[in-house]
Amino acid sequence: MKKLILVRHAKSSWKHNVIDHERPLNDRGVNDANLVSKALKSNLPDLDLLLSSDSIRTKTTVEIFIDNLGFTDEKVCFNHDLYDFEGRNLLRVIKDCEDSINNLMIFGHNHAITAFVNTYGNQFIDNVPTCGVVIIEFNIKNWKDLKAGKTLFTLFPKDLK
Repeated sequence: MKKLILVRHAKSSWKHNVIDHERPLNDRGVNDANLVSKALKSNLPDLDLLLSSDSIRTKTTVEIFIDNLGFTDEKVCFNHDLYDFEGRNLLRVIKDCEDSINNLMIFGHNHAITAFVNTYGNQFIDNVPTCGVVIIEFNIKNWKDLKAGKTLFTLFPKDLK
């Protein structure tokens, strides 16, 4: 069995004159990341690896989650391929994971996150919101054999407000 914890980065700011990759979180994003990560703590399996897009907004979301979950930095990897909006790179990154990794957490972007959870989970989600979390379990031994799984859990900021 494999578990995949997908997190869409928290709400970003459009106030800054920077390229998309360098947009920071806004205040709501920081607050939501703290709120969701603290609430997630009791529902999170022991993680083997955390992969994330290398965008500023995603990195900052990850840092907040790491602080609140007590996760160690040595199991965190930033990957430019996860700066992906379509989902092709997301799927490839997941399928390329080592099979010794059973509980994988990935931080990324929409449309890739919502498309993935609707393709591989069994619960339709119209739109995974910013800082939304979806956990899907797969009855597989190898990530390369990824097929439809079971959506076990969702947590969205609005659930906590």
